[in-house]
Amino acid sequence: MRTGRRKKLHFRKHTFKCNTAKVDFNEEHSQIGGPGFSRVVFCNEPNGEDASLRSYTDNYVSTTKYNLATFLPKSLYEQFRRVANFYFLVTGILAFTPLAPYSAVSAILPLIVIILATMVKEGIEDWKRKQQDIQMNNRKVKVHQGDGIFQQSQWRNLKVGDIVKVEKDEFFPADLLLLSSSYEDSVCYVETMNLDGETNLKLKQALDVTSSLHEDAHVKDFKATVRCEDPNANLYTFVGSMNLEGEQYPLSPQQLLLRDSKLRNTEYIYGAVIFTGHDTKVMQNATDPPSKRSRVEKKMDKIIYLLFGVLFTLAFIGSVYFGVVTKDDLHGNRMKRWYLKPDDADIFFDPKKAPAAAVFHFLTAVMLYSYLIPISLYVSIEVVKVLQTIFINQDIHMYYEVTDKPAHARTSNLNEELGQVDTVLSDKTGTLTANSMEFVKCSVAGTAYGRGITEVERAMAKRKGSPLVLNGKKDVSDDTRDGAHKSSVKGFNFEDERIMDGKWANEPHSDIIQKFFRLLAVCHTVIPDVDEETGKVSYEAESPDEAAFVVAAREVGFEFFKRSQNSVSFVELDPSSFKKVDRVYTLLNVLEFNSTRKRMSVVVRDDKGKLLLLSKGADNVMFERLSKKRRQFEEETREHVNEYADAGLRTLILAYRELDEEEYKIFNEKFVEAKNSVSADHDEMIDEVAEMVETDLILLGATAVEDKLQEGVPDCIDKLAQAGIKIWVLTGDKMETAINIGYACSLLRQGMKQIIITLDSPEILAIEKSGDKNVIAKASKQSVQKQISDGKALLGSSVSEAFALIIDGRSLTYALEDDVKQLFLQLAIGCASVICCRSSPKQKALVTRLVKTGTGKTTLAIGDGANDVGMLQEADIGIGISGVEGMQAVMSSDVAIAQFRFLERLLLVHGHWCYRRITSMICYFFYKNVTFGITVFLYEAYASFSGQPAYNDWFLSLYNVFFSSLPVIALGVFDQDVSARFCLKFPLLYQEGVQNVLFSWKRIIGWMFNGLLSGIIIFFFCIRSLDPQAFKEDGKIAGLDVVGATMYTSVVWVVNFQMALAISYFTIIQHVFIWGGIALWYLFLVIYGALPASFSTTAYQVFVEALAPVPSFWIVTLCVVLSALVPYFVYNAIQLRFFPMYHETIQWMRFEGNTEDPEFVNMVRQRSIRPTTVGFTARSLARTNPLDPKNDRPTRKHSL
Repeated sequence: MRTGRRKKLHFRKHTFKCNTAKVDFNEEHSQIGGPGFSRVVFCNEPNGEDASLRSYTDNYVSTTKYNLATFLPKSLYEQFRRVANFYFLVTGILAFTPLAPYSAVSAILPLIVIILATMVKEGIEDWKRKQQDIQMNNRKVKVHQGDGIFQQSQWRNLKVGDIVKVEKDEFFPADLLLLSSSYEDSVCYVETMNLDGETNLKLKQALDVTSSLHEDAHVKDFKATVRCEDPNANLYTFVGSMNLEGEQYPLSPQQLLLRDSKLRNTEYIYGAVIFTGHDTKVMQNATDPPSKRSRVEKKMDKIIYLLFGVLFTLAFIGSVYFGVVTKDDLHGNRMKRWYLKPDDADIFFDPKKAPAAAVFHFLTAVMLYSYLIPISLYVSIEVVKVLQTIFINQDIHMYYEVTDKPAHARTSNLNEELGQVDTVLSDKTGTLTANSMEFVKCSVAGTAYGRGITEVERAMAKRKGSPLVLNGKKDVSDDTRDGAHKSSVKGFNFEDERIMDGKWANEPHSDIIQKFFRLLAVCHTVIPDVDEETGKVSYEAESPDEAAFVVAAREVGFEFFKRSQNSVSFVELDPSSFKKVDRVYTLLNVLEFNSTRKRMSVVVRDDKGKLLLLSKGADNVMFERLSKKRRQFEEETREHVNEYADAGLRTLILAYRELDEEEYKIFNEKFVEAKNSVSADHDEMIDEVAEMVETDLILLGATAVEDKLQEGVPDCIDKLAQAGIKIWVLTGDKMETAINIGYACSLLRQGMKQIIITLDSPEILAIEKSGDKNVIAKASKQSVQKQISDGKALLGSSVSEAFALIIDGRSLTYALEDDVKQLFLQLAIGCASVICCRSSPKQKALVTRLVKTGTGKTTLAIGDGANDVGMLQEADIGIGISGVEGMQAVMSSDVAIAQFRFLERLLLVHGHWCYRRITSMICYFFYKNVTFGITVFLYEAYASFSGQPAYNDWFLSLYNVFFSSLPVIALGVFDQDVSARFCLKFPLLYQEGVQNVLFSWKRIIGWMFNGLLSGIIIFFFCIRSLDPQAFKEDGKIAGLDVVGATMYTSVVWVVNFQMALAISYFTIIQHVFIWGGIALWYLFLVIYGALPASFSTTAYQVFVEALAPVPSFWIVTLCVVLSALVPYFVYNAIQLRFFPMYHETIQWMRFEGNTEDPEFVNMVRQRSIRPTTVGFTARSLARTNPLDPKNDRPTRKHSL
């Protein structure tokens, strides 16, 4: 009996005696020593003469971007790669020459502040990485020092060839070759969460020949030479051989323990260091993700170039004019501009050298007009984006309490891109569904068992109006069936009185039912864990469906509880005695599952000595491997499988066969040979051998597990569809399953025409029987092209109807070829929803690339598994779901969320806000700089283009840094055009970002024109009102100091007031920054003016003595501010009244108090619902629209 059994985890897959067989290495190890396989490790001799000749890297790991020597040059290089920063560097250098219109210090200081701020940010981020490196490199591990003595040593000191002892729950310090463990069979259990995010335990097993190293003293005399592959990034392969006592033994990934994985459920292991430091596989994988820049940022660069063009044009025009005027300054003894002393001028004003003077003026003007370019733009945007990501990460509405996981923006570069998504490409399993499998139904011996109702069946019932749904509510019997009797066992939601409680023994085909559940209890790779106190068994499985099968077998009465090196033990009910009996099957071979084989098999010897092959796999590969003479129940099983697929269930076919001794002997010899081979086609050789034995199978039945939809998925899809976002589903599931999941989550609806592209037509199937690959490929491609063309024609014949495109993986292969993909894309983007079935990870990435490059619009990919990584990295934005398939998708993503439904808030709220904030911020930046720059240009023109600045040196320098930048940062962080509630209530608001209406060239030029008008009004108003009449009581007129300070004051007031007018949502911080910025200007003017005249120059006591006491200064300032804001105010009033944008309509509705008026709200919301969209709202509208005579029509499928 199992009660009181000592808790122990037992051996599982990959491990059987044939692993350690000695073989002839003449052929299999032909690659060892060749290119890519040249590494030689002398175990336990890290300092030996042979080892010293090989200069392998040490075990110190650095993940920092900089070091002490490279920080300054590399960070400076990063900063000056930006054209704006490089321009300011050039003008800063020129400021040290006589050409400068201002002092060098005032020119260079703002640049230094901006560069230092960015470098400090970079330095802090890199220092954090350095601290992590130091912590990791200083970890301790026991290292063999000789004579069987192990001492603690830092990871950083390890060398290739060292023997280390790693104890339970410690991390492996390098890539180690497993020599032995605390278990007798030298197995150990490893957690690889840090590598691939998967929490399930992986099993590793040492070679038998080294398994005797159980104590420290045994290591003393151990010597071996390992020859293996060179460092590479593949986590799941390892090719090598060990030479021990003159014999060679093949090495596989089963003996390799990877750095940063953790030893679990094993007291200790001994290992030899194979790869160290940056040669380890985890560090070989540590490449930077693809660099992504948002469309807004790319467009911002173009605006910078435009302003550079304006700057150089103005400088050129002014220089030409200056050269012409300078040449005419001297006519004999007559001097036009006598105050410049043209008869005794230096080269800058020498009429005899007018061309040179024009050239020098050009350089001066380039420096003087530099204030058109916002020097603080880049650093301000970086600060804003970091603060925006904090708000995203802290949003309680995107926190998933079940797994304690909040949203996590892993990069701040793409915040505004979240507000411009045109197409979402989604994985299905684990993304739309929960990837929490439940065993719901099964078909055994042609009889269907299981009475549960799936979510998809409910959706189908709603679609067809079945009795399951009555007036929109579930029938009482349905509630009872699904609620009261639902199993509390995780992974098991099966109900059938014919099977449960041992009643299966009374069924007509009880012997087949017994074999069916025996197969579920034996054919798997699950690790059992028996609780010492209760005797209950729990399971560690590589996938949720594996666990569901073993749990189902246990609940029916076939309880798997132990796995040893070569056996599987389970308890079952004996139908003759109705008593529980222990059975032990000898495990001989495991034929692993992979995406090519789509099946898994084990070869076992049962307790009666029979050799059995037990197999389970996808229907499309299993049915063709059934015995032609023993296909009993095949027709019924196929029918049941199709019904299960229609119900949205994932199905597997179970089959078996008996093997005779001679057949097994031949198979095993070839299998051992293939398993021990060290060649490029290692996996293919194993598959070929497996093909030999996985034939003539006898059908037992089929399993059906439900992968439930995640909570809130239909609502989320509905809101995204109302927002005008197109949704594509890319899945590896069968077409029927994908279609029905589509119905359940409202991607498909009744009345929507389905364009189905498949290669399952009789014509193609007939050609495939010929076996000629070239003929098959040509015919298949022609068929796909024709189906796509027919689909386009159907699409063009009906503009108002909604279409869904459904294509399988085989057809997709041809649809993605260069000469077909554009045609396919045109068809796909004309459909309301697209579902790609049976698609491989590579196809997912290729489809994503096609949509991204073909449409030129923002794409978002969302997935949860390792098979989604390519898709996430290919898309403009990659969203990782932190679900149950590990963290590889999250680690490759730009933003991580715990549930698909959080995508609604991430895009419609945070995406919209970030897009609006960043674009408004950039437009305002250019506005305030154009306003300021125009006043500088006009004053220089007024001064005959003499290079005379209108303002004091420090006025010029501090404008962008102190007096106008902080309010813009507050705008970028806090402003809201509408609240989060209204963002979700009126999803069409999101289209402002998709159509880029807030950052169109029209809007950008409009803001610049506003700046131009403001600058002109400020300049001419100040000049005309202050010159030439008396300014002060003593009759003195306003000089450069007074005019410049008055003009500057007006600019500060105007740009800050403009900010106040542009803001939609005031916070205390914005009030402080806007009005505080104006107050700061006056405070600065007083303090700076109090400094010695040698330093403050034209600002000396200008406010206290010249400006403040004079009423005309205050009157002029007031009038200028009001006048400069009139154009914007008038334009905004007209636009809001007669041509409101969507967000302004919502703002006006809120202002007038109509937000609770259902009729008015519905009228505004109707703009977001169109018959070509998907989602249950669109479905409801299509069904209830009384003006449409075609509603309630059945779904039409066009298999083209």
